[in-house]
Amino acid sequence: MKGGEGKMDRKTVEKHRRMQMKALCLKLANLIPQDYISKDITSQQDHLDRAAAYIHNLTERIQKLKQRKELGGCNYMETDTEIEDSTKLGFKFPVVEVRHQDQNLEVLLISGLKKRFALHEVIAILEEGGADVVNASFSIVGNKIIHTIHCQAISSRIGLEASRVSERLQQLIR
Repeated sequence: MKGGEGKMDRKTVEKHRRMQMKALCLKLANLIPQDYISKDITSQQDHLDRAAAYIHNLTERIQKLKQRKELGGCNYMETDTEIEDSTKLGFKFPVVEVRHQDQNLEVLLISGLKKRFALHEVIAILEEGGADVVNASFSIVGNKIIHTIHCQAISSRIGLEASRVSERLQQLIR
């Protein structure tokens, strides 16, 4: 009877192995996005093939993004897409917009990812124009960097030279 128990153990071990493989295949199928798997795929082999293709696709995408990142770090010229985007919107990078109201000044600077400027120089120009920087923020949207700087007049008697500030910022950015 001892030989029969050995067979039983092998059967239960194999049954557990199959159950574990089925659970792992199900887990893998759940990790693949639903739009990547078509409705007619029913077999585990099809799910495994789709998962392998998806992983291969992700690997290629990662390599392309790494290459793009490496190329982007070395090239300081504006890319064709940046030039295209800016001309579609009706302006060319960089953009400088200065809004003056009472004792407040708002500066909006839009540049491409490759065409950058030193923010401390912008702040120095604002301070020379009689402004005290209250808030400065930036955000990256697509291939554009948008800087927004809020200022107040240092002295209400002296005020702000908004036109002079705008002119000097244009010179700096260009």
